[in-house]
Amino acid sequence: MKAYSTFRIFFAASILFLTVILGGCSATRYLNEDQALVKNVKLEGVDKELKEAASLYIQKDIQPNSRFNLALYNMFNTKDGKYRTGRVRNVGEAPHLLDSSLVDISTREIQKFLVYKGYFNARVKSEIEVKNKKAYISFTAEQGPAFNIRNFTYDIPDTSVRALYEKNRAGFTRIRSGNRYDADSVMYEINGTYDILKDNGYYDFVKQYIHVNVDSNLSSGRVDVKMNIYNPPGKAAHPKYYFNKKTVMEIRNSSGRVRGVVPDSGWVGDKFFFRDYSHRFRFKPLSRYMFMDYGAPYSVKKENLTYDRLYELNVFRSLKIEYEKDPDSSSLNVRIETTPLKRMSNRVEGEYTFNSGRNGFNLGNTYTNRNLFGGAEQLDIKFRYGILFDTQGGRKIWGNVFNREFQIGANLIIPRLLVPFGIPSKISTAIPHTTFSSSMQVFDQPGAFRNRLFINSITYDWMQDRNKLHSLTPVNIEYRDGRLDPEFRDSIRQLGYEAYIRTNDRRYFNLGSIYSFTYNANKLNSYDNFFYFRGLADLGGNTLGILANVLKLKKDTAGFRTLAGLKYLQYAKTEIDFRFYKHMGGERQLVARINPGVVYAYGNTYGSTDSVGLPYERNFYAGGFSGVRAWQARTLGPGNYNRRDIQSEEARKNLTYLDQYGEIKLEGNIEYRFKIMNNFLGAKLKGATFTDFGNVWRLHRTKDFRGGEFRFDKFLDQLALGAGAGLRIDVQYFVFRLDVGAKIKDPQFTGSDQWVVKHLFSRSERSDFKAEYLRTNAPDRYRFLQYNFGIGLPF
Repeated sequence: MKAYSTFRIFFAASILFLTVILGGCSATRYLNEDQALVKNVKLEGVDKELKEAASLYIQKDIQPNSRFNLALYNMFNTKDGKYRTGRVRNVGEAPHLLDSSLVDISTREIQKFLVYKGYFNARVKSEIEVKNKKAYISFTAEQGPAFNIRNFTYDIPDTSVRALYEKNRAGFTRIRSGNRYDADSVMYEINGTYDILKDNGYYDFVKQYIHVNVDSNLSSGRVDVKMNIYNPPGKAAHPKYYFNKKTVMEIRNSSGRVRGVVPDSGWVGDKFFFRDYSHRFRFKPLSRYMFMDYGAPYSVKKENLTYDRLYELNVFRSLKIEYEKDPDSSSLNVRIETTPLKRMSNRVEGEYTFNSGRNGFNLGNTYTNRNLFGGAEQLDIKFRYGILFDTQGGRKIWGNVFNREFQIGANLIIPRLLVPFGIPSKISTAIPHTTFSSSMQVFDQPGAFRNRLFINSITYDWMQDRNKLHSLTPVNIEYRDGRLDPEFRDSIRQLGYEAYIRTNDRRYFNLGSIYSFTYNANKLNSYDNFFYFRGLADLGGNTLGILANVLKLKKDTAGFRTLAGLKYLQYAKTEIDFRFYKHMGGERQLVARINPGVVYAYGNTYGSTDSVGLPYERNFYAGGFSGVRAWQARTLGPGNYNRRDIQSEEARKNLTYLDQYGEIKLEGNIEYRFKIMNNFLGAKLKGATFTDFGNVWRLHRTKDFRGGEFRFDKFLDQLALGAGAGLRIDVQYFVFRLDVGAKIKDPQFTGSDQWVVKHLFSRSERSDFKAEYLRTNAPDRYRFLQYNFGIGLPF
């Protein structure tokens, strides 16, 4: 597709979007004479701290429509100036019409809410004004004085229950003398009391035993609160139960059947008895995640912990824990019924990236065995194939192959930490994992570069608590064989680009360690207000650097220390991903992200000759579907670097994706996400608008990257800026995503020429600009828009 055609489509889509928005303004013309569209709702007289919560009691069907969603509904459900009769198309949002009964309900609910919050004399009135089929609703509250708590007392005849309550009350109560009365605080007191009892042996306890009396004196503005915990009818105390000696787990087969199958069975110690109808599990590993210890008081927390850990093993489809009272004692026999997931599964994934010059796709497949050795060990075998075609100068969809990549890897995940020292067998946070990983990457860019990379590692993952994840890779072994095409290597050597040769045409060995810490990853799919953090530290060659002098490792002709004839790396790398998520109401969210990183090479990576630096893979790059989206990955930076500085057009072509990297990285994004419609081909259709900025830089000035080094006085001039919009089709289990990013400020140019957005809206300016760019940067073509299609959110 030619660039001007692409721009026309983008421009037409924008016009259509505006037409839909403006179409919402004339929605009343579709209404009958006795109907009125709700245009505005006001709530006044409520304290600021309560106003947002009080507004939630206004019935949804009399709140103003989203203009965009209403306009979509009108587009698909009107004909001849009227709404269609019969079957309604479930697109957009039907008009919210004035309904006086819903206004009355909202008035009563707001008043009831204020009473619950301690304003016992509150009164709420409503007024309705209708003009030209448009309704304006206002709710006015007279709160009156707030009632404060004077005294809180309790009456608990069961001395054991009373002692337990008194011991733990300070940890959960929100009722204090002098505070404003709040029904939510009373409910919190009831729930806290219930949870404490259910966690300390009181299996039969129900909330109906708890009753709270509120005695208010309307003239004094104070209330007395008294809580009663009654004994069971006909009993002098609440019975307390303990876990019995025998806990039975029954494992059905994947179809849930047990009949006609002889199970494997056996004990683990003298506490856990297993019957396995699937013949797939070893019993001892499963017993680590069952927390109902013999003789301990019944505890709902231990029950929930058992549910969580067994589900976390990712081998069970369903779990059910049941109890049977022992008639001869105050103990509970525990029975766990489980149905496992199918042992093996296969998942296929793909993405497609395109613009007018190059397009390609990535396909991936993951085979999973969830219970390889019978202890919930998981084996993942993954492969990925990606190819990029060069279609510049032609009309074929599939042009010449520009580059291709093949990856294959295997991960064996064991649900415990395999370490040479003792650790608790039962961990109450999350299940730790030990992962053995091996992978191979094959990359080819015909006529320019080929790379072979082999990685083997051992990684430990564990949760400090539900929000904090630690990951440590103490051993990460890599072998890399990167080679430039001989003719291409000789040609760029003649042009003086020796740094590219040293960076890419090299074989090395690396022994390193990696540590990362992640905070709040469990909230990424929620609409809470929170921040997310991930920090990474990657160190390579320190151990070998220490041993080099002791073992007197040999040096090659370039001054590098070698191990078994291979150079080894020494470097330190760190990267941070920090995000802030702000819920804007409904299914709307604002996300701000900053992603800096730096890598520093030292020691053997530099050698005793000229500064060599890190190999291609260890550096940072900018752009791509989760970075600055107006640029394709590896086509931005470093700094103010412009590829026209490469003297040969052939060298410029062959160095594509190999020359735009750096040791410093900074990318940032601001994205607003919102829902467009609930039902779009059976899925939710969501949208996003975004602004991205960033770049990569070299640490030191080099002749091969003119303007590519980081400088504080040129920092703003070296930042790229892009903006765009996207659609997300949410099918519950995954999200299809299409983003369109437009370049606004391009740091490869200087001065006012960096603001390339000024050329975007004039066809003649765009054509002249791109023609001049092709003349100076051939075969590179300038693209104002970048399309990204993928699966999952960008961050």
